[in-house]
Formats: sequence, C-alpha cells, structure tokens
Amino acid sequence: MSATTYVRYNDNLEQKQENEDAIIDSVVESMMRVNTRVFDKHRHAKRDAHAKCHGVLVGHVTVYDNLAPHLAQGVFARPGTYPVVIRLSTAPGDIHSDKLPSPRGMAIKMLGVDGPQFLPNRQDATTQDLLLVNHPVIAFGHAAAYLKTQKLLEKHADDPDMVRRIVAALARGGSKALHALGIENPIVDTLGAPNNHILGETFFSMAAVRYGDYVAKLCAAPLSSNVRALTGQPLGDDADDSALRNLVVDFFSGQGAEYELRAQLCTDTATMPIEDASIEWPQKDSPYQPIAKLTIPPQQAFSPARRVFADDVLSFNPWHCIEAHRPLGSIMRARIKAYEASSKFRHEMNAQPRIEIDSIGQVPE
Repeated sequence: MSATTYVRYNDNLEQKQENEDAIIDSVVESMMRVNTRVFDKHRHAKRDAHAKCHGVLVGHVTVYDNLAPHLAQGVFARPGTYPVVIRLSTAPGDIHSDKLPSPRGMAIKMLGVDGPQFLPNRQDATTQDLLLVNHPVIAFGHAAAYLKTQKLLEKHADDPDMVRRIVAALARGGSKALHALGIENPIVDTLGAPNNHILGETFFSMAAVRYGDYVAKLCAAPLSSNVRALTGQPLGDDADDSALRNLVVDFFSGQGAEYELRAQLCTDTATMPIEDASIEWPQKDSPYQPIAKLTIPPQQAFSPARRVFADDVLSFNPWHCIEAHRPLGSIMRARIKAYEASSKFRHEMNAQPRIEIDSIGQVPE
C-alpha cells in the first residue's frame, strides 16, 4: 500500500460536537465528585481511571530500521532506542478484585524524545506517553457518550457491588448485559475482554492520534514466545483479588518479555472516523503495521517504592506528547480537562509532587 492512499493530517479533520465544551465540563464535574467519594473511602486519592496497578516496569523501545516513509513519522522517524517506564492496570477508578473481568491497561512513557511538545506548559519535557487498553475501541467514543457513562458510574459510586456488576457487564457484553441488570445505557457497547492473563493481551490506543503527516491508531502486541503463549490464558478458578499482580511479579522475577508496537493508518475518514472512537477501523482496509519493539528485562515489578512512585507521583496522559502525535477526536479532547483535573486532585490530596521524569534512573528499584 503506497503512502498516497493514506489520509494526510490536517487541522480540519477534527469537528467539535455541539456544546462540546459544556459537555466536557459536566464530565469533569461528575468525575471529581466520584474522585472525592473514592478518596473518602480509602483516605487516599486514586486515578479517575486505571486506579489499580498490577506492575511497574522499565525497559526500552527500539524503532525498527528501514521503515517505509508513511511509518517513519514522529518519534518513529529514525531508528533509535528510548528508555520507557510502563504501568499495567485495570480500568475502573476504584480498587476491585482481579476476579472481576474488566478492561486492562498498559501505559508507556517514552523518555528522551525529540520534537516540540503539544501542550504549551510542557516545552521543557522530553516524553511521549502511549495509553493503551486491551480493546480496540472505547464504548463511550465521544464526549456526549462519555458524559452518559460517567453519570451512570456516579449514580452507583456508593454501591461497590453494583459497580462491580456494571464493570463485569461491560466486559461481558456491554448494553445487553446492562439491560439484563435493569440498567439502561444504550451508549455502551462491548468494552473489555474475558478475564485472561494480562501479559498475553494486545493493547490499543482505541482513539486516533496524529502520526506525523498521517493519522493512526496504535497497539502493543505480544511478540516474544513466552508472552504469546499467555494470550487467551484465563485466570484460574482459584485466582485471588491480586491475581494479576502476582502473575506479573512471578513472570518478571525470572524472565523478560517483548511486545511489538504497531500503527494502523487511516485510509478513509468515512469508514475510519476520527470523532467516534467507538467504531473499530477495519483491518482489511488498513492492517496494523510494525514500527518498533518494546523490550522489558527481568526485574522486580511491584516493589513498594516503585508502586508508590508510579501510583502517586507519576502521571500518564495522552496529552503528554509531541506535536507529531497529538491525540485526535472528541473523546481525546475530553481527556485534556479530565486528566488534568484528576492528576491535580490526586497529587494534592496525597501531598506528592507532580513531576515529569527525564531519566529512567528516577524510577526506584
């Protein structure tokens, strides 16, 4: 497929929804009310999303040699190696048992990247964050849908059993499963996956990002044989509340892993919409193409110091990015205010500094 078949990035590709700013403000207000209730419950502030950590890892990303021009873009424009810190997590903004099926996340912070940062207050930063989830789309794929889902979560925030049932329903079958619970939310579609080993999952950006001269979605897929062997491996019936953490710690105590970063470039905004992240881009029209390798060596994946540093000090944010990889679409625009508000609240309530690291040596052992 030649580069001329791919949609070229331009500022007019994004189209704001009607009343989008007011909708996003309502999302953030609801989110902060829930954050406050979760803080009161734990006496400790959690992330609004992906609150539960299963492992904190360091490694490096190696950009492949001889990438085609349409793939050699942004931080992937030239062969090179970037140190990274990785946080594995579960999607809800509260702590639930790992026995509950729920979307899982892989957040990657690349260090030492070149290029101007997109946000004006980050011009001294040299990082590129990739926030990935083990599902190719996000059910609430635009700001209005995000608000409906956020209000649903707020309504049941004080009922942990109902929250667990909602999350399980989302993972099993979205709106149909919620309807069976007597909960009406037609926006929700399938979100999540069966309750499998987290290290065998493929993780997706779900929403679009600028990819230099083009537009793409990104993913990280198991590459080395030891993690590919874990794909689809269910948690056993004897899994406990921290089963995923235990699996990650046991795995990396004696072996490393490799994942492959891949890009799916947009070829048609009609079938590959930018503004609605709930619509999966057809891979028959544009398959994911390899761009880099993520290498994670053996290590202690959940030391107390490392967990606290990643949970309370570090911030992962899709808007921590260079201009060449700025997030696109309604759901991503909503995340500007949502991530900022959540991070500010978390750091202030936990009396921790908000920093952006510039060396892998800042990550504790």
